[in-house]
Amino acid sequence: MPRQLETHPLTPAAFAAFGTVIEARSEAALEIDQGFTTRFHALAEVAAGPNGKAMLSLLRGRPRPLQIDLLERHPLSSRAFMPLGGRPWLVVVADTPRAETCRAFRVRGDQGVQYHPGVWHHPLLVLDEPQDFLVVERAGPGTNLEEVRLAAPLELRPA
Repeated sequence: MPRQLETHPLTPAAFAAFGTVIEARSEAALEIDQGFTTRFHALAEVAAGPNGKAMLSLLRGRPRPLQIDLLERHPLSSRAFMPLGGRPWLVVVADTPRAETCRAFRVRGDQGVQYHPGVWHHPLLVLDEPQDFLVVERAGPGTNLEEVRLAAPLELRPA
């Protein structure tokens, strides 16, 4: 029987050890284009490592069983995900690739995350229906993906 992993609301303080919460924050707001556009400036910075460059991608996540049995990390760079569908989604992160260090967050549809380089996390977890994400990540030489299967899977309990 898998151990259960409870989800918690995503806040900048709760997620700080793993990365950055990306959301339209008033302290980052700048009015541009003759006052017809608000720019939420520099919400996250790309860490691309040596010889890397920033790359934008679009990912379409589909619902999957909420059983956490694999973690991955990107040792050379940060990686940012911003939902385009406005629907809640889930993030699972860990200090080490072991079930007992996993933490789960329920992310609002207007929030994104940027993982610090080397942070263990589960691949994209969408709820209910497919959702597109704008992804900012590293392109360049070197191995930037490590995957580890958990010895005992976790059953995720969305709150």
